[in-house]
Amino acid sequence: MSQVTGPLPGLPSQPVPPPSRGGVRVTALGGGHGLSATLSALRIIAAEHLTAVCTVADDGGSSGRLRQDMDVLPPGDLRMALTALCDDTDWGRTWADVMQHRFRSKAGISGSLDDHALGNLLIVALWELLGDPVEGLRWAGALLGARGQVLPMSRTPLTMSGLVHPTEEGEGEPIRMYSQAELAKAGMRGKLTDVQIHPAAAEACSEAVNAIELSDWVVFGPGSWYTSVLPHLLLHDLRNALFETEAKRCVVMNLKPETEETLGMSAADHLDVLAKYAPGLHIDAVIADPRSVPEAERADFDAACERLGAEITYARVRKQDRADVHNPLRLAIAFSEVFHG
Repeated sequence: MSQVTGPLPGLPSQPVPPPSRGGVRVTALGGGHGLSATLSALRIIAAEHLTAVCTVADDGGSSGRLRQDMDVLPPGDLRMALTALCDDTDWGRTWADVMQHRFRSKAGISGSLDDHALGNLLIVALWELLGDPVEGLRWAGALLGARGQVLPMSRTPLTMSGLVHPTEEGEGEPIRMYSQAELAKAGMRGKLTDVQIHPAAAEACSEAVNAIELSDWVVFGPGSWYTSVLPHLLLHDLRNALFETEAKRCVVMNLKPETEETLGMSAADHLDVLAKYAPGLHIDAVIADPRSVPEAERADFDAACERLGAEITYARVRKQDRADVHNPLRLAIAFSEVFHG
């Protein structure tokens, strides 16, 4: 069963419905820009009881350099989540800019700080001083005035691997790639299968498991499907918590189904990935922008949602001037309608 919301092309004029009495408890899973989009919307309606659980397998850019040099969790996705939770005040906007600031050496010089985000360095400094990733993130959140908490999915730095099958024009046997950064571009080389996390027996962050158990809603996506959304279903303890929680589960679809990671995949294919790696996982709701699911693909998408047990909400949640970016207010309204509908 589907419903359509947000019929007007402009921003909705109605106020965002308030959360239910006592506040709705929400845990959002993911990483990178996708999780930031979800958190920017959820902080509007569920800031009192909002938890972000981030992937910790990033091995590229500033995060990759820091985990290699310092033997720490990759801080980048955690930094972006904290930034998304900053208040829309002078204090919050300033600290968001500070956390996202990247160093650049003057022309002609290659410096050791080049491309490091200040927020990454701040988080790593807190980890060194306090000796615990969760405590460090709590202090960072307090400094920023973050509305909600940010947790790693594990206190153990993880890596990812997957089999890349050559495209029809390619030759040779499937290649196993051992890099999250490389897997994020795997669709350019072929079809990605058999995605795994390492070490396979890594423990989930106990605080993240507890947040999922106590939630009213758990939100997956949007984001890089294999490297940001899927990893939470690959970690044993986290997967069990997601199956056993009494919380309802909501999936937010990407605005563009095809990325460098998922070339050739439809919106229905994305949902089938969740069903494949977590057979029996029940999803209660799916939020999709109507333009992300062409009419020709609606029947397949509806069928994929039905297999997961989900009701579809088609809502216009993209920005008018940036078709590939979620509008926080529109998405917040869609969440509120799903949570309280």
